Amino acid sequence: MNAPLCNHGEVSPSPPCQFVIFGGSGDLTRRKLLPALFNLARQGFLNERFAILGLGSKPLTDEAFRDRFADAVKEFCSGQADAAFLERLRAATYYRRGPFNEGRDLESLRAPLDEMTAKHRTQGNTLFYLATPPQSFGPVALGLGRAGLVHPAGGEPWTRTIVEKPFGRDLESARALDRDLHSVFDESQIYRIDHYLGKETVQNLLLLRFTNGLFEPIWNRRYIDHVQIVVAETLGAEGRGSYYDTAGAVRDMLQNHMLQLLCLVAMEPPISFSAEEVRSEKVKVLHAIKPMTPAEIRVHAVRGQYGPGVNDGRPVPGYREEPDVDPKSATETYAALRLEVENWRWAGVPFYLRTGKRLPLRDTEITIEFRRAPLLLLPAAQQLPPNRLVIHVQPDERIGLHFHAKCPGPQIHLAPVEMRFAYSDLQGDGRKSTGYETLLYDCMMGDATSFHRSDMIDSAWRIVMPVLDAWAAEPPTDFPNYAAGTWGPACAETLIGRDGRAWVQPAQQ
Repeated sequence: MNAPLCNHGEVSPSPPCQFVIFGGSGDLTRRKLLPALFNLARQGFLNERFAILGLGSKPLTDEAFRDRFADAVKEFCSGQADAAFLERLRAATYYRRGPFNEGRDLESLRAPLDEMTAKHRTQGNTLFYLATPPQSFGPVALGLGRAGLVHPAGGEPWTRTIVEKPFGRDLESARALDRDLHSVFDESQIYRIDHYLGKETVQNLLLLRFTNGLFEPIWNRRYIDHVQIVVAETLGAEGRGSYYDTAGAVRDMLQNHMLQLLCLVAMEPPISFSAEEVRSEKVKVLHAIKPMTPAEIRVHAVRGQYGPGVNDGRPVPGYREEPDVDPKSATETYAALRLEVENWRWAGVPFYLRTGKRLPLRDTEITIEFRRAPLLLLPAAQQLPPNRLVIHVQPDERIGLHFHAKCPGPQIHLAPVEMRFAYSDLQGDGRKSTGYETLLYDCMMGDATSFHRSDMIDSAWRIVMPVLDAWAAEPPTDFPNYAAGTWGPACAETLIGRDGRAWVQPAQQ
């Protein structure tokens, strides 16, 4: 086994804590949360005084839930010599069945929580994870308040809650959820999680910008021509038709994940890396994006829906033929926007965002395209692509710098080349990560840097609501307008083509 290239220094384990999962028998718990906790334990980041309580509707015993934990670790974690860590966590894992997702009968949790506090010496510190359907977030929070299970902010023991997306389905419902949460929890106790922000490449984006003198001087409108952010998925509705048909691409991806990536690219340097300073700079970016007028939406926003096609070499149905989808659905499975951050650094630099389902490949990446040199001494250089910095978020976490170099030989010929860095080069043990490890650890440590703040949610909805409202008022007449397995509707090419630019397809990287 190769040693890691990074020097992580001394490991600081989390404080004593009991981890309570609403939706404990669900898929998110099995695929992400339990494996992430196991990974934290074997890396030394999880305190030995730790306990897990799963809450769900399925009739499971403690031992059955522990077996699920072990099966999840075998399926989603790597490494064979970690039985001791698993056994320790199994012994501290419990399950209770009840109508907890409705916010009912939460008083009955007091006894098991007190028992866990005494047995595992967790000091009563409690982290509630709301891995439930979105409609349960408010009722669970209110139920915790009625049951007296939430300690005041700033005191000991502490209480925190993690809320999964979506944070509402529009501005009004987001504000209603915010009121429910704040009626029980202080803002400092609420951790709105976005798993994209736990990915190593995303976590590194701020450090890439603000610790390297190579990049920061050219990170502005003088040197950057435009920015592209793409989240491409090969999957279709995949059994989530009933949810997706009420959400769509803007709500599912663009309003949260993609605007957060934009903030990390565009934000000003914070005065420190403290949570509030970083999040305040991100909010300033969202405030600098003006909501589009109806006339601008018709030009700078496009939507699409996939029809039948070929994906990964096999025929696939169109979106309207997917299970639990309305045969006349007007829900967008593709969306592209042209946005501008109207401040001193970015004036005149467009940000192009696009996301879609049933595209040719799965990829999330940020492309920073630089302006061409002011005088191209070689005419052939005009035919080469501009210099680009490409930040690959998933599935391969890496960064590539694309530029031009002379080909060997007596004649002057240029070729595009790439300097590439992959995160696997720094992760010497080869162990898989779920993407949740950093976020869970940060929450236990009380670090909210990578979590959404209330005003960030409000600002993001303010940007996309005019688009959603305009699309709702004018249902599409051309759906489906792209075949599965292609890069989206032709109108998306028109959107960026008006500016004399073209989409950078991930396959070209």
